[in-house]
Amino acid sequence: MSSDSSKKRKPKVIRTEGAPQESKRSRAETDQDVKYYSEEAEVEIRDPSKDYELYKQTCQELQRLMAEIQDLKSKGSKDSAVAIEERRIQSCMHFMTLKKLNRLAHIRLKKGRDQTHEAKQKVDAYHLQLQNLLYEVMHLQKEITKCLEFKSKHEEIDLVSVEEFYKEAPPEISKPDITLNEPHQQTLARLDWELEQRKRLAQKYKECLANKEKILKEIEVKKEYLSSLQPRLNSIMQASLPVQEYLFMPFDQAHKQYETARHLPPPLYVLFVQANAYGQACDKKLAVAIEGSVEEAKALYKPPEDSQDDESDSDAEEEQTTKRRRPTLGVQLDDKRKEMLKRHPLSVTVDLKCKDDSVLHLVFFYLMNLNVMTVKSKVTTAAEMTTPISAGDLLSPGTLLNCLYPGDHGKRTPNPANQFQFDKVGILTLSDYVTELGHPYVWVQKLGGLHFPKDQPQHAVSADNSLSASHMEMTMKLLRTRLQSRLALHKQFASLEHGIVPVSSECQHLFPSKVVSRVVKWAALPYEDYLELSYTKTVVEAGLAEDTHLYYTALVERGTAKLQAAVVLNPGYSSVPPVFSLCLTWKGEKTTDNDDNIRAMESEVSVCYKELCGPRPSYQLLTNQLQRLCVLLDVYLETESHDTSVEGPKEFPQEKMCLRLVRGPNRMKPFKYNHPQGFFSHR
Repeated sequence: MSSDSSKKRKPKVIRTEGAPQESKRSRAETDQDVKYYSEEAEVEIRDPSKDYELYKQTCQELQRLMAEIQDLKSKGSKDSAVAIEERRIQSCMHFMTLKKLNRLAHIRLKKGRDQTHEAKQKVDAYHLQLQNLLYEVMHLQKEITKCLEFKSKHEEIDLVSVEEFYKEAPPEISKPDITLNEPHQQTLARLDWELEQRKRLAQKYKECLANKEKILKEIEVKKEYLSSLQPRLNSIMQASLPVQEYLFMPFDQAHKQYETARHLPPPLYVLFVQANAYGQACDKKLAVAIEGSVEEAKALYKPPEDSQDDESDSDAEEEQTTKRRRPTLGVQLDDKRKEMLKRHPLSVTVDLKCKDDSVLHLVFFYLMNLNVMTVKSKVTTAAEMTTPISAGDLLSPGTLLNCLYPGDHGKRTPNPANQFQFDKVGILTLSDYVTELGHPYVWVQKLGGLHFPKDQPQHAVSADNSLSASHMEMTMKLLRTRLQSRLALHKQFASLEHGIVPVSSECQHLFPSKVVSRVVKWAALPYEDYLELSYTKTVVEAGLAEDTHLYYTALVERGTAKLQAAVVLNPGYSSVPPVFSLCLTWKGEKTTDNDDNIRAMESEVSVCYKELCGPRPSYQLLTNQLQRLCVLLDVYLETESHDTSVEGPKEFPQEKMCLRLVRGPNRMKPFKYNHPQGFFSHR
C-alpha cells in the first residue's frame, strides 16, 4: 500500500500564512499542478465558536487517551503495546489539531489588532479634524470680538457737545438738514468742525510762540545788563566795607547771614530772627551767627525728581552690597538710631558777653526726625583763670544750664511723640546721647517757637514767632545771670580752698570786727556721699536735695571744736539760697537731733539768708553765709558755761557782747548780730 501510494504522484501543497510570495519557478515546476493553502482564508470561513468546541473535545480526547495509556502501562501485559501505540498515534493527531487551532487563534488575534489599529487611526484623524475646526471657530470668535471692540480714533477726541456744535458751527459744516437724522454724518460734521477749530488754535499758538521769543530776547538783554551791573555793585560794597566797620554797621555780613538763614529749618530760623531782633533792640553785646554746611542743607530740600537716578544707582549699589554681606540686626538698629538722631547741617550760635568780657557760647541744633532742638554751651573768659578743685562742675557744659527754669534739667525729650519713635529703634532715653547731641531743655524749644502740650491731643507742632519773642528777653537775662553767678562762685571757691572767706567791703558791716573761727576746708561732695551723711536726712526728706544740685562740704575750726557743714547749692543760685546742714564735734557729736542750738544755727544761715544777701545781685551770699557760720560758732563756744571742776583758764573766753547768754527752757543762745551796736541778741 505504501508502495502504491509512493508510485502514485500526489499534488504538492504549499502552506503559507500570508499572501503567496512570487518567486521564479523552474521550468520543471511549471509543469506540475501546484495548489496553495492559506490559513488566513480558512479563518474567514471557520466559525470561532465551533473551533472552541473542537478545542474542548480534543482536550477531553487527549485526557481520555492519556488515562488509557496510563492504565495500559500499569497493567504491563504484552498485548498492550499495540494498543498503546495506536493511542499514541491518535494522541499525536489530536496534538496536531491543537496546534492548528492555536495558529488559527493567533491569526484571529493579529487580525483583530490590525482592525483595532485601523479604527484608532480613523478616530485620530477625525479628532485632528475636530481640533482644526475648533481652532478655526476660536480664531473667528476672536476676530468677531476684535471687530466688536474696535474703537476709532475719533472716540478719544473730546468733541464739543451737540448743542454747542449746532450753535457755533456754520451751516456749511453742520448741515442740519442731513446730520440731524444720520448719526454717522453728524459725527463726520463734528470732526470737521473740530479740525477747523484746531487749525485756528494752531495759528494762534504760532503767534504766541513768536511773541514769547520776542519777550525772551528782551529778558536776555535785561539779564546781560543786570549781570554787568553785579560786578559794579560788588566793587561798591567792597569799597564801603571800611565805612561799615567804622560805623559798626556790617551790612555785607548781615546780608550773607540772611541768605544762609533761608536754608535753616523753621525752629532755628525763628530763633535766629528773634535773637537777632532782641540783640539789635535790647542787647548790643548779643552776637548771633549761623554755622554749618549750606550745601548739605540745600541737598536736603532737593525735589525727589532730581534724585531718581541717584536713588536707582544707590539701590543698585545696595543690592550689590547686600548680595556680598547681609547686615546683622544690631548693625541695622545702629543705623536706624543714627538716622533717628540726625541733626540738621546748619546750627545757630548765640554769644552772650558780660561786663568782664567773659562769653557764654551757645550752639543750637535741630534734630530733624525728632522735631526738637538741643543746645551745647561753653564759657570763655577774658583772662585765664585757675580752676579750683571744687569748681569742676560750675562751668561744666553738662551742668551749667541745668534748671535755668525750675525742673528743666534737659535729660528727657519734651516731645511726647519721641518715646514711640525710641521704642522702634531700641532707645531707652535721650539722656544717653545728650553729650553728643546737646540738652533738649524746654526753654530751648520755646526760643525756637516749639510748644508740646501734654494735657491736650498732640497735633503737628510748628514754629511760632510770638512764643519765641515772649520768652527771649527773660531767657537771655537768666542766661547772663547764670554765667555771672557761676563765675563769681568760681572766684570764691579759689579763695575758700585756701582757707580765706572773701567778704566784700559792702558786706563788712554784717559781721563783727573780730571773728576767731576759720574755714579750714572746702571741697566738693558727691551726691551719693551727701545722702549717706546722718545729719542731712531732714534736708533730703524735705526734697531740697536733688541730683541736679551741687554739693560741697566745709570744715570750720576753733580750738578743739570742729563744725562740719554740708552745703546744697541750687543751680538757681543766688535767687535760691544754699541750704546748710551742720554737725559740731566738741564734747561729743552735736546735730539738730540732739541740740536745739545747732538747729538755730542752721536757721540763722539758711532761713535768715536775706540779711546776708548784700547788694544785688547777691553773688556774695555763699561767702557771707560761711562768714556768718564762723561767727555763730564763736558765739556758741563763748556762751557755753565753764566747767568749774576743770582748773585753768576757760578754753573759749567770751569776746562777743551778748545781752543774755541763754534764754528759755531750751537754753537758746543769742545768735542775732545787731549792727551798728555790735552786740548779739535772741530773735
